Amino acid sequence: ADRHDDLAGDATSRLSPHLHFGSLSPVELVASARERAAGGCAGAEAFVRQLAWRDFHHQMLAARPEAARRDYRPRHDRWREAPAELAAWRSGLTGYPLVDAAMRQLAHEGWMHNRARLIAASFLTKTLYLDWRDGARHFLDLLVDGDVADNQLNWQWVAGTGSDTRPHRVLNPLAQADRFDPEGAYVRRWVPELAGVPGRGVHRPWRLPARERERLDYPEPVVSLEEGLARFRRARGLA
Repeated sequence: ADRHDDLAGDATSRLSPHLHFGSLSPVELVASARERAAGGCAGAEAFVRQLAWRDFHHQMLAARPEAARRDYRPRHDRWREAPAELAAWRSGLTGYPLVDAAMRQLAHEGWMHNRARLIAASFLTKTLYLDWRDGARHFLDLLVDGDVADNQLNWQWVAGTGSDTRPHRVLNPLAQADRFDPEGAYVRRWVPELAGVPGRGVHRPWRLPARERERLDYPEPVVSLEEGLARFRRARGLA
C-alpha cells in the first residue's frame, strides 16, 4: 500500500488488461486479496479499493451511457483548440519531463501507471485546457487495458466534469514529480535525452546553465504552469 504511487518502483499488479478482456474476474481477485489480508498482507485492502473504483465507474456508465461522450456534470467549459499543443502532449514533447515520460511509456508499452495517467490527464485538461475527449480518445487508441467506462469516467474525474468532489483541482506536474519520482528514475527511463541530468534537476531542465541546456535535445515548456493555471481559473470563472 505504501508504494501505490511510486512511479519508478511501479508496484501495480498490471492485471487491468486481464480484467478488461475477462480472463480474470474482479470477484476472484477480491477473494484472493482477502485471503492475503487474513495472512497479514498490508496492501490487500488497498488493492480491493482499486477494484471497487473500477466497478464504480462501470455502474456510473450503466446508469448514464451518454457519459462516454458527454460531460457527466457540465461545467460550461469552452475548451481551447490548439493542435500543436495537443500533438506535443501526444508525442511526449511538452517540455515537462514527468508528463512526457508518462506519454512515452503509453506509446511504448500501451500502458501507464495510474498516477501517471492522472498527471498526464490533468496537464491536458487543466494546464493546456484542452477537451478531455481528445485525451480519452488517444488513451483508448493505445491502452492495452482501454476500458470505455474506466477510461472515459476517469478522464471526466480529472477534467472536473465527472464525480470528483473537487472539480477545480489542478495537479502540478512539478510537485507531483518531487513527490512520486523524487530521484527522477522514472523520467530518466522514458526521457533518455535527460538521462545525464543529476538528481531532481531532471524535472526542471530549463533551470540548467545555458550551455548545458543547449546540449539537450529536449523542448522548452509549451506553457508556463502559472499561465496555464490562470487561464483555467478564468475559464471556470474562478479568477
